[in-house]
Amino acid sequence: MYITLKDINKIYPNGYHAVHNFNLEIEKGEFIVFVGPSGCGKSTTLRMIAGLENISSGEFLINGERANEKGPREREVAMVFQSYALYPQMTVYDNIAFGLTLQGVDEDVIEERVMKTAKILGLTDYLDRLPRALSGGQRQRVAIGRALIRKVGIFLMDEPLSNLDAKQRVTMRSEIAQIHHETGATTIYVTHDQTEAMTLADRIVVMKDGYIQQVGTPKELYFTPANVFVAGFIGEPPMNFARGTVKNGCIAFGDQQVDLSGARKDCAALEGKEVVFGFRPESIVLQPQEKAVKMRSMVELTEMLGDYTNVYITNGEQHAILKVDSHDTPETDQELEFYIPWESIYLFDGQTENVL
Repeated sequence: MYITLKDINKIYPNGYHAVHNFNLEIEKGEFIVFVGPSGCGKSTTLRMIAGLENISSGEFLINGERANEKGPREREVAMVFQSYALYPQMTVYDNIAFGLTLQGVDEDVIEERVMKTAKILGLTDYLDRLPRALSGGQRQRVAIGRALIRKVGIFLMDEPLSNLDAKQRVTMRSEIAQIHHETGATTIYVTHDQTEAMTLADRIVVMKDGYIQQVGTPKELYFTPANVFVAGFIGEPPMNFARGTVKNGCIAFGDQQVDLSGARKDCAALEGKEVVFGFRPESIVLQPQEKAVKMRSMVELTEMLGDYTNVYITNGEQHAILKVDSHDTPETDQELEFYIPWESIYLFDGQTENVL
């Protein structure tokens, strides 16, 4: 393995335990994304990898060699921050070249590498401009260029797109994916945005309260979440959940019973157990079908978002969101009948919230 983190912990002097027993192996050239809500420990972990934070306990290896005590330069990592951290008085050319200039690299070599990097990033026409004359997306490309030109083996990116508007984020996502494809560098990327994680990552590390919740490909996290937190974090809109107790193979929601006997072969073993019932908004169908559970709910609100509509429904105390084709948008304050295919039903343990 190229990068190995073994039982990594971060405990601050005040006793705050920010990262708990973090274990991960990263292959050379892999694009790994750490995702989770604010304060979950993802940026702290990235900073420990960068050498900007001390590791309280555990072992950090690069290419099989212990790197706990190495400084950022010795680790041969390049980092792109949320703030662009460009020198305002320097041109784009000088900002990109800065690291090589400090190292005393020959000017001809610097020029060749700056021009090559600028071409990859589409910055050739902006090399003589100052950062203030650039858009947010262009400034972020300059920051990436400054990291890229150093030709290190590991790129670390800490929420690099959070200061951009929605359109710029989409553009920069595809550009970052393209840069990774061209350079083949090992990339570790931190974000709280699950869309960024799903579109960029080879594998995603989902974190909560300093603990890893699940590691897997975007497809694995979406289709086989390990627990309620991962299921609710991955997907837009998030998965719908309802709590209930299994009785005679059914769960009661509001005034209706949901028969689980067809969907779950282990129904008898679940008898009397408190469970969390889950289904994704986009998994429902409006036409009757076999091998599905039928549900009825009142439509509270609809949001037409172009090719699809979010439908907010309620049944007693239970609320949920359905995602339907815009042509099938129902009327508000009407009862809606819909079907959840058996294979789209998730059950989680009511106590541990782990998948059943």
